[in-house]
Amino acid sequence: MQQDSFPIDTILANLDIEALNEMQQASIAANQAHDNVLLLSATGSGKTLAFLLPMLERIDADSRQTQALIVVPSRELATQIESVFRQMGTGLKIVSCYGGHKREIEEKSLVEQPAVIVGTPGRLGDHIRRESINLESIATLVLDEFDKTLELGFLEEVGFILDSLPNLNKRILTSATEAVEIPEFVHFDGYEKLDFVTGNNVDEKLLEVQKILSPLKDKTETLYQLLCMANNRSAIVFCNHRDDVEQVSRKIKDKGIMNVFYHGGMEQQERDSALCKFKNGSANVLVTTDLAARGLDIPYIRYIIHYHLPPTEDIFTHRNGRTARMDASGTAILILSPAEYLPPYIDPEITDVPLPAQTILPEKPKWVTLFISAGKKDKVNKVDIVGFLSKKGGLKQEDIGLIDVKDFSSFVAVRRTKAGYAMEQVKDEKLKNKKVKIYTAR
Repeated sequence: MQQDSFPIDTILANLDIEALNEMQQASIAANQAHDNVLLLSATGSGKTLAFLLPMLERIDADSRQTQALIVVPSRELATQIESVFRQMGTGLKIVSCYGGHKREIEEKSLVEQPAVIVGTPGRLGDHIRRESINLESIATLVLDEFDKTLELGFLEEVGFILDSLPNLNKRILTSATEAVEIPEFVHFDGYEKLDFVTGNNVDEKLLEVQKILSPLKDKTETLYQLLCMANNRSAIVFCNHRDDVEQVSRKIKDKGIMNVFYHGGMEQQERDSALCKFKNGSANVLVTTDLAARGLDIPYIRYIIHYHLPPTEDIFTHRNGRTARMDASGTAILILSPAEYLPPYIDPEITDVPLPAQTILPEKPKWVTLFISAGKKDKVNKVDIVGFLSKKGGLKQEDIGLIDVKDFSSFVAVRRTKAGYAMEQVKDEKLKNKKVKIYTAR
């Protein structure tokens, strides 16, 4: 990369970042000196930029071929990386490929070759078999969250992808933990290792770990009391199985706790809706599997609640990495049934959660999320939506919260007290000369 083509100062300004941190600077230096680099750094420390900047240095802006491939374990991580790359403002094309997204749309986007492709193993393997991707020109590979990407279920597909790339000369592997052995097919000989997590997985100054004993095997009542005590501060509740996620979500909803649930068995639009509601404050509680323990860029999570004990120390680390980020404090709470004990990797002297004597149900969040049936592919952006809701819906700027624009749909937070009126005002109006459906996101 020509430094004057993509100046770092401009990229950081576009991302609203003042300066690179120590880990990011070390990653750039290591990648300049070595072909193979392993980067271990805590969740939320800025790993995405730590591999995107070195990758960018190797991209020829004048080329019209695909030069870099990023493999990730989840569709949410793929879209997050795509979003960060676009915000960098390089003008280079990036395409994300993942299940739950129409393959035909991706194929059209791949006809005019993007400089960078990011995607999940299954969908990338599908495109390779269909010869939708120019493999000859790809020289740089990133395996983000490589321990998850290489675990059983993805291993064979990742091996196929790497074996299909004849001209790789640069490999970057990243993770928050070093939990698996790197397979031989990665050809990661003589790599440089950057370890920014050893002995520092939990910042004791920022993250407090506590426990609470549920008097019953069914922990729902204890969870309910905890969430009432949290009083609308954001919380992620981790369960070990999909069925339990939906059951727990339903039980606390029946008790009056506004929440959304999220797991890998949901349709893409359902997952998008749940995450948007949680991000924009329409629901301050997210009940989820460990799918949400990695890759989700949601700042300022106050509580991590382990409804089920984490199966491994690595999972415990990844879950807790959702909080105590960006110099903000956070609390991780383990709920123990009478038959459960703390895992050996957790300090047995951690403090107990002091529950208040009286349980007071929190007020409903002040925001509600509206679904709009138009998105990026309809040439709709955030400015269009704000203008539409202001001019046609009669909303003031302070009545409109966070907006998330997807390919064919959008989600927008609107003040709860104004949502019904706004929907009534715009029901027969057009957005960008197109009739759209607008309703409260399910």
